[in-house]
Amino acid sequence: MCGRFVQASSPTLLAEYFDVDELAIADDPTPSWNVAPRAEVLTVVAHDGHRRLGRMRWGLVPSWASDPGLGDRMINARSETVMEKSAFRTAFERRRCIIPADGFYEWQAVGSRKQPMYVTSTTGSPLALAGLWEVWRDARDPEGPWLRTCSVITTTANATMAPVHDRMPVLLEPPEWADWLDREATDLDRLAALLDPAPESTLTMWPVSTRVNRAANDDARLIVREDPLTLFG
Repeated sequence: MCGRFVQASSPTLLAEYFDVDELAIADDPTPSWNVAPRAEVLTVVAHDGHRRLGRMRWGLVPSWASDPGLGDRMINARSETVMEKSAFRTAFERRRCIIPADGFYEWQAVGSRKQPMYVTSTTGSPLALAGLWEVWRDARDPEGPWLRTCSVITTTANATMAPVHDRMPVLLEPPEWADWLDREATDLDRLAALLDPAPESTLTMWPVSTRVNRAANDDARLIVREDPLTLFG
């Protein structure tokens, strides 16, 4: 799964890297080294043939949901069932996005404890997490605001991730971005083929402080390498 990630790069840098045409944000967001569910995150979507960088809430709320709290259980979508489950099927067909990340966290079992690991690109470039997005409005308030939400698609772990966890986010390569974002794409099997695990050379990782376990802790020290022998005190 993917339960926490880092989104600290500036919108300007992300817009350049992802070839974005429009910044749909009023102000620069605060960098986060510990993005947790329900947080507002930057996403890249296609709109009228152009790429747009804007904000969405992490935790997809299907259009048919009666309560937005359902999104708390929808932060991830499994690649194996994304075309079947009612919560994700329509979004996979029409509303795909990229969720930029500087890296993400995963927890490795060490005896009876869990060691947080920071996972990032071997090149230092942002990661392009494959995502889905939805729009929701409370049926009891037809004039109320629209809520835009997103989910990270996960797949089976590659050889790099397997010692830590059996799942990992789907990572898209630059040549795949246009097809993934194209809302008019109709070859869903071709899109599903993009959901394979990333090559093992894509990622590197290291142990970090257990401070990341608390979402309230959010600073650059969270991604600093720690000696595993000292982490549990």
